Amino acid sequence: MKSYQINTFVEKGNPWAVFKLNHAIGSKKEIHYQNIDDAKGAPLIQQLFYLPFVKSVRLFEKKIEVERFDILEWEEVIEEVQEQLQQYLNDGGIVIEATSNDKIPVSVYAESTPNPSVMKFVSNKALVTQSIEFKNIDEASNAPMAEKLFHFPFVREVFIDSNYVSITKYEIADWDSIVMEVREFIREYIEEGNLVLKEVPQQKIPIRKQKGTKNLGQTEEQIISILDEYIKPAVASDGGNIQFDSYNKEDKTVQVILQGACSGCPSSTFTLKNGIENMLKEMMPGQIENVVALNG
Repeated sequence: MKSYQINTFVEKGNPWAVFKLNHAIGSKKEIHYQNIDDAKGAPLIQQLFYLPFVKSVRLFEKKIEVERFDILEWEEVIEEVQEQLQQYLNDGGIVIEATSNDKIPVSVYAESTPNPSVMKFVSNKALVTQSIEFKNIDEASNAPMAEKLFHFPFVREVFIDSNYVSITKYEIADWDSIVMEVREFIREYIEEGNLVLKEVPQQKIPIRKQKGTKNLGQTEEQIISILDEYIKPAVASDGGNIQFDSYNKEDKTVQVILQGACSGCPSSTFTLKNGIENMLKEMMPGQIENVVALNG
């Protein structure tokens, strides 16, 4: 019977900790688990998600990488996690259950958006934990699925949210002639368990004003809450996203960033002025005069 030994590596302040093993426990292909549902059929990974500070897990052939939430530092718990993993493996615990078929049943359907250049492809499986936009293939170096989508000559931009992909096309092709090809590619890619993201890339969207960060005023908090509760769900249903950027108290102007199907959409100006701006004015009387949008 194998005797498992684990060595740990972590840099101060780094949310990821590395647990290196002396025997192989996974395949040569990396598997990234975003949550406990993703870890169905992987008992060892599910055990890790029972720990309240575990955010996501990557399984490699001879190592496990665990990402933590900010509620604590790794120095406080890494030895305990190391001991639990070592004991679990040495007690004969199962890492991944054997299955007759490695493929995950996946369905993907295409949905048109108000932007004629953008099509939304919705999956029955979670893809990412936060929305990410890619303007070109260079930006997709840490996102294998987006990178492969850019290999289609008609793909101009890719936007990925929780369970869908919005694709902006060039004018060289009509959706009627390419939608089935793209839908089937996305479905097969997900079904085969391929990686969507290696890691969350650095976005160009300013995060200095996002909710929960320092130096965020009461007015800004209120604007973000309204956007999150009333605007984002409707925008997401159309294959897009809206991000708060800044608030100018002097001229009472809110600046937002549009992503996905909203970016460059012919109807986005109307939606901005007659939807978002009016709602903010009504819910925050005397505090908002204008809403300005930047394309992501």
